[in-house]
Amino acid sequence: MPTKYKGTPEEVQALDTYIKLQRATETSMSRTTAHLSNFDLTTSQFAVLEALYHLGTLSQRDLAEKLLKSTGNMSSVLKHIEKRGLISRERNENDNRYMRVCITGSGRTLIDSMFKEHVAGIVEEMSVLTSEEQAELARLCRKLGLRET
Repeated sequence: MPTKYKGTPEEVQALDTYIKLQRATETSMSRTTAHLSNFDLTTSQFAVLEALYHLGTLSQRDLAEKLLKSTGNMSSVLKHIEKRGLISRERNENDNRYMRVCITGSGRTLIDSMFKEHVAGIVEEMSVLTSEEQAELARLCRKLGLRET
């Protein structure tokens, strides 16, 4: 759905492109994360488990930065998956503000059981684009994401 805004050609093009980017992102995310409900996980909870699975123990602050979440939101997400025994958190005895977050054996087992299905869904989702188009989209997304303000 293009913009209905009647601005300058530059404004209309920017808004139209932005709307298409948002809609594509939301639609694609919906399709590639629908299976997470089968594991009683939100997208944010899965992102935490995946980051810890692949990167190892991280501080709560580093985890929030990596996942582009606020530290307050991250605390809430971590509390829920800690209750399930999928992660553990430990305060640094020398600095009470520093919290280490580790994936547990149960968390690792859960990710192991579902990650291939998750990757297969993403591969299927991206298959509408050629390899060259995927590379170009990745380049453009990186350029947009790294834009300095």
